[in-house]
Amino acid sequence: MRASQKNRQDNPEVDPLLIGTGWAQDDLGKSQILLESTAGDSHPGSQHLKRLVTAARNGVYKAGGKPAIYTVTDICDGLATGHAGMNYSLVSRDLMAGMVEVHALSLPFDAMVTFSSCDKAVPAHLMAIAGLNIPALHVCGGSMAPGPGFSTAVTRYSTASQEGVDQSGEPHPQVSGEDLFYTLNACPTCGACQYMGTASTMQVMAEALGLSLPGNALMPAASGLITQYADWAGQEVVNLLEKDMRPNDIFSQKAFENAVTLHAAVSGSTNALLHLPAIASLAGISLTPEDFNSVHKRIPVLVGLQMSGPWPTQMLWYAGGVPGLMRELKEHLHLDAMTVTGRTVGDNLADMEKSGYFERTALYLKNYQVKPKDIIRPLDDPYNAKGGLRVLYGNLAPDGAVVKRAAITEEMQRHTGPAIPFDSEADAIAAIQKGNIFPGDVIVIRYEGPRGSGMPEMFRTTEVLHHHPTLGGKVVLVTDGRFSGATRGPAVGHVTPEAALGGPLAFVEKGDLISIDTRGQTLELVGVAGERKKPDEVEGILRERSRQWQGFTSEHKGVLGLFTRSAGATQKGASMLT
Repeated sequence: MRASQKNRQDNPEVDPLLIGTGWAQDDLGKSQILLESTAGDSHPGSQHLKRLVTAARNGVYKAGGKPAIYTVTDICDGLATGHAGMNYSLVSRDLMAGMVEVHALSLPFDAMVTFSSCDKAVPAHLMAIAGLNIPALHVCGGSMAPGPGFSTAVTRYSTASQEGVDQSGEPHPQVSGEDLFYTLNACPTCGACQYMGTASTMQVMAEALGLSLPGNALMPAASGLITQYADWAGQEVVNLLEKDMRPNDIFSQKAFENAVTLHAAVSGSTNALLHLPAIASLAGISLTPEDFNSVHKRIPVLVGLQMSGPWPTQMLWYAGGVPGLMRELKEHLHLDAMTVTGRTVGDNLADMEKSGYFERTALYLKNYQVKPKDIIRPLDDPYNAKGGLRVLYGNLAPDGAVVKRAAITEEMQRHTGPAIPFDSEADAIAAIQKGNIFPGDVIVIRYEGPRGSGMPEMFRTTEVLHHHPTLGGKVVLVTDGRFSGATRGPAVGHVTPEAALGGPLAFVEKGDLISIDTRGQTLELVGVAGERKKPDEVEGILRERSRQWQGFTSEHKGVLGLFTRSAGATQKGASMLT
């Protein structure tokens, strides 16, 4: 007996309450399907989702089920950048996942379709799917059309700086004619931002894991085709229910290895190193930073996507999307991994070849006079042969740190410079604005990890540095916080253990020498007061500073306070739910 029908049998209140909600009498005995979305006016990635939910509702009805629409919208990291709102970004992932769990089990529902596009919502929905283990699939909300000249909202940092900067490099807030043009046109449609940030990365991950329908990730959000996919998803979830095919039949070690392989090929956001381990943990699977490290060493970057390449994300979809990448990576994938179609990755690819899918998507590229192979490069001639990220270790990061090496210039892949430590991002930005930071410096921003401030992104700092006339690309940023997928320049994040828990970043002093080596995969304190020291001397200095450390006490209250008291370790996903 379905869970919903057992509840009707055991609880005489259920039927009249559902009738009062607008259900018809003949709906009561149907399989009850939760349609959970982030639809709302929060940002372009969620604004259009009601249309997709409506299409999926029709699909559920076609397949003989009864849909019910629930909504918990998400926040936009772009809108939260540079102020206290960013502290709530990672917290929101766990809260959304928790609310999906509440919604799904309150009736309870028999199966579920989730709908989202962006940074914290997609991983939240995948976490909920993994934890609930009821028949489910995820509908990716797709990608925003590129702005003129392949511009994005981030372009406004560039146009503002070109119009004039002060001595710190901080963009003027004035709006010129050029500024206004990009303000009005850089985000021309709904959908996830046009670069391979966390939103686009997690859409790719959803499809690579087998939880989204083939070809769904990064699909043009304003297209009619994505609405047809949503209808298909509504029908498919009823099929999954009838087959009793559950997420634990899809979430496997092979599925996560496939996802990490795709992550390497697109040079995905470092935030995936938080989200995929959290999803895996709820699915009963172990996934570590070293798993990413080993894959990124052998899988090159095949697509040059913004912000470390020229192409907006829709160009990847036109070139074949995730299936196109999988076709190129076949020898490195587990083609026998199961998906929500009820068929394997290999079966899906064969079906798409036969159906003419790749020829049809390639027609869009004719508008740009480019070919699929110009976007998705072959393994023997990749966009970047050296891989997208590296995990660093050393006396400053005993449990690891993450750097997106594809976003760093060659001369900064190995660097040693004087440390300038700050206890918050706001203090670091103020120092840049006052002219207190110089080329070669190593900015350390600490107490920004999960237990410190909720692990906010440091995107504002990296953008101020990137557009500074003398500091751009020449200052290293090291933090126990995290970075946006749009981050540019030498930025090392996820340093663990974090400073709030007594990690070595807490003991860094001004003038210490810090060395970063992406080739050797090290992050080390190598000197004090500008003078190099032997490793055993440094070890003794850090040990003595740890004895003198006064500890850290979080002053956050409310839900942020709950998160900073409860979040797990960064390398395990920084979640309250795992």
